[in-house]
Amino acid sequence: MAAIDRSPSLEILVRGPEGFSLWNGPPFSNGEPGIKIEKVPCSNVNFSEDGSKLMVLKPDSVISINDCSSYKEIRSFQIPNLSAATLSPCGTFLQTFQRASTPQEKNVILWNTETGDPVYHQFQKNMTKATWPSIRFSSDEVVACRLATNEIQFFDAHDFSKGVVHRIRVPGLAAIELSKTPGSHVAAFVPESKGVPGSIQIFSCGKDSESQPIARRSFFRCSTVQLNWNRGSTGLLAVVQSDVDKTNQSYYGESKLNYLTTDGTYEGVVSLRKEGPVHDVQWSYSGSEFAVVYGFMPAKATVFDKKCNPLLELGTGPYNTIRWNPKGKFLCLAGFGNLPGDMAFWDYKEKKQLGTTKAEWSVTSEWSPDGRYFMTATTAPRLQVDNGIKIFHHNGSLYFKKMFDKLYQVDWKPESPERFAEIVDLIKSIDSLKVEEKKSQGQGSKSSQASTKSTSANPPAQKPAAYRPPHAKNSAAIQAELFGEAPKEAMSKNALRNKKKREKQKEKKATEDAGGS
Repeated sequence: MAAIDRSPSLEILVRGPEGFSLWNGPPFSNGEPGIKIEKVPCSNVNFSEDGSKLMVLKPDSVISINDCSSYKEIRSFQIPNLSAATLSPCGTFLQTFQRASTPQEKNVILWNTETGDPVYHQFQKNMTKATWPSIRFSSDEVVACRLATNEIQFFDAHDFSKGVVHRIRVPGLAAIELSKTPGSHVAAFVPESKGVPGSIQIFSCGKDSESQPIARRSFFRCSTVQLNWNRGSTGLLAVVQSDVDKTNQSYYGESKLNYLTTDGTYEGVVSLRKEGPVHDVQWSYSGSEFAVVYGFMPAKATVFDKKCNPLLELGTGPYNTIRWNPKGKFLCLAGFGNLPGDMAFWDYKEKKQLGTTKAEWSVTSEWSPDGRYFMTATTAPRLQVDNGIKIFHHNGSLYFKKMFDKLYQVDWKPESPERFAEIVDLIKSIDSLKVEEKKSQGQGSKSSQASTKSTSANPPAQKPAAYRPPHAKNSAAIQAELFGEAPKEAMSKNALRNKKKREKQKEKKATEDAGGS
């Protein structure tokens, strides 16, 4: 009980055509979530990374910033010709991108959410995945930088009026990724050009540090890259993708998983035990292990340590997604997108599978901040039908399901995992709460209460029944009849009638044979 009282309550943001609502998260008191905020008209809504602020895009290009402790509006901005907006990790700054009418117009503006004042302006021709957000922050907002032509520019995050305070020159620079916790390093990607191999380089963010990379990895046949820092900023995973597979085994090109460390102890390709693409990769919350889904279908999944040694094999199956829960204890292995939605839940600490289930047509999926629930959602515009939300227990058993005519967005409210008790203590305390509620209701006998207690705890996930063709549906009864056994199930009236006819025919034939002899 004490662990639950100290832990913050979970909240779920749900957005549809009429706006967004805020639900009280699980556990639900009567099987249904309580509504904390009723529908608020908006075109988009997002939390800051730490969950302290909520940004709401209202009609007529109005952006409202709300404090998540009370959900009261603290500032609103009127931004004409707005194309995109995002909050900094702690919600201190709002970054907006406007359609520029002239090259002289500074269309990217950084606003202070407390005062409402603009603190930085710049011109940006277009907005792509590599160039937005234009200014990148570390999770604590101590470091701020941006991608510029052939260089990385750094700012004083406490005083943007100083302008650019530090630069790192990187010719041919196409993408950067700033480490989040802490913001001590930045990774730079330079694509292949005119016979010169592409490269990933790691630089230190300190102003006094040299502009030489502390780690570097070069490769040919590379068009795009996905950069993924661990918590602690000691390791970088880079999925290098090329548009063409020279072995002609994959229509989607080929991909390799590279690993670089900031101390220079490892720079190379992660050795994977199956040929094929890298579908997904994710670090654990501690930053000490990472899990990879890879290979041609059925794909293989493996957990590695920071030295790229395999720690646990998660088997093979129709999977392309891996989700590690914030407490680092549970893993969900899933096959979403064009796959049928199979999910396998693992206990990484005990190294055993907890259960399997399905969540067909899922578009988004994520663990709750406390690590006890896994939520999937089918949303528009990716899918226009069968929109809905499913919440599963940590072992894969279904806890809650709700369908919608149209659903655009579903998110957990971000919270730091450290604010929650250990996962085992949380599960035990919730189970004890359920038992106390049932005892207070006083419904049924002691035996029925005991059976309810055993079934109300997380039930094991049930596998779907195997397919049986029509001609084999009565195979058990026929087999029993052939071998002179009693059928396991009662036969139908027609089957009994036909059986009697056959028995009479056998008796008639036997008497005829006896008379003839």
